[in-house]
Amino acid sequence: MEYMQAPATSSQGNILCCTCGVPIPPNPANMCVACLRTQVDISEGIPKQVTVHFCKQCERYLQPPATWVQCALESRELLALCLKKLKSSMTKVRLIDAGFLWTEPHSKRIKMKLTIQKEVMNGAILQQVFVVEFVIQSQMCDDCHRVEAKDFWKAVVQVRQKTVHKKTFYYLEQLILKHKLHQNALNIKEIHEGIDFYYGSKQHAQKMVDFLQCTVPCRSKASQRLISHDIHSNTYNYKSTFSVEIVPVCKDNVVCLSPRLAQSLGNMGQVCVCVRVTSTIHLIDPNTLQIAEVDGNTYWRNPFNSLCNPRQLEEFIVMDIDIIRNQKLGAGAGLRSNRHTLAEVWVQKTSEMDTSQQYHCRTFLGHLLNIGDLVLGFDFANSNINDEYLNRINPHHVPDVVLIKKSYDRSKRVKRRNWKLQEMSRDREGMDTDDERQYQDFLEDLEEDEALRKNVNIYKEVDFKFQMRQRSQWRATLMMMEHHASP
Repeated sequence: MEYMQAPATSSQGNILCCTCGVPIPPNPANMCVACLRTQVDISEGIPKQVTVHFCKQCERYLQPPATWVQCALESRELLALCLKKLKSSMTKVRLIDAGFLWTEPHSKRIKMKLTIQKEVMNGAILQQVFVVEFVIQSQMCDDCHRVEAKDFWKAVVQVRQKTVHKKTFYYLEQLILKHKLHQNALNIKEIHEGIDFYYGSKQHAQKMVDFLQCTVPCRSKASQRLISHDIHSNTYNYKSTFSVEIVPVCKDNVVCLSPRLAQSLGNMGQVCVCVRVTSTIHLIDPNTLQIAEVDGNTYWRNPFNSLCNPRQLEEFIVMDIDIIRNQKLGAGAGLRSNRHTLAEVWVQKTSEMDTSQQYHCRTFLGHLLNIGDLVLGFDFANSNINDEYLNRINPHHVPDVVLIKKSYDRSKRVKRRNWKLQEMSRDREGMDTDDERQYQDFLEDLEEDEALRKNVNIYKEVDFKFQMRQRSQWRATLMMMEHHASP
């Protein structure tokens, strides 16, 4: 405790303290510091111990009345939060300085050193330094309460896709992980034909719906149900449900477009192959290499279905191949793919090698296929397909076989693969036994498609046995070097 007084001059003398008689420099109170301390305490009314509420789950502090903020120890944010606790009791003093004193991190105590000023007797300005202790008490925030309850949610996003394969969901999962949109979800539940995201607020659910609409071709519908209503405060409690339906087309599906849609896409053929699904559906005509993109709005105005699923693909062997060059497109045709090569091939089923039955078709895989290669395709000639648009096409214009992709030895690929993907933690129920094979198909698609791979975070998989082998070899080399270096 000290006085704030004007600088002393050479002509100024000392006076005696009016209480104890000690010679002191003149001051408005005519008292020494020791006597003034016994008479006046400017920190009176300021609490020396204050309680601060802290949530251990999310590590946030309560800022009254109902706001939870993230603050690091001895940070400016925590200093401001603690000073707001004392703001009402410091209206009659002037705050000069504030800072933290070191305490043990696990002591649940925060000590703050404050310097204040106040005008006391006869206009004397007194400055005092004291310590305020903040006691940390644990209290679970509302968000963590909802997380622990798991069933307490205010909004749910139901994502559905009516298809057999889950390649679109695997791709969507990686995008959600990359943009960290799963962190606000209270619970994630995987069910048949889709996945559910539960949120504690409607805003987080709406953010997820907006992300899905920008990422995959889909349509959404929202509804809400009244849970409770307070007639005194006129507040309503709703549970919101967002239903998102993704187009039922996946990569490597064969589709048949409506005549109107095929004409609007540049007079391309009606029978096409889906080569990729991102924010749009990427289609290619296997007869002309013509490509087109169909967005969500266009699809729902002119919907089309998949003619086959991956389980119906059959294995063929290439008997002969002839590359087609200088293919001319008709009037009003759209873009052609520069990544693929058009070719005419003669193929035979591997299950019919004891017969002479061969099939002739055109394919967009001419840059990958050679005589003797194995390729997966869909057999139209021996299939009974019930599709509205395909049944109207002239049978002579429907290909006997549509080749989808080249077949590789999966066991060699798995052994050579030294990377992995991150997965979301979610509840699984009603899972199919074919999920592992579908996931391996998705990993193979990432290896083959660079445009699909650039949107996914890929992590290097470190083999523990390989690490130990490298470490033992390094130790043996080091011991040998030390042996040769010793006299």
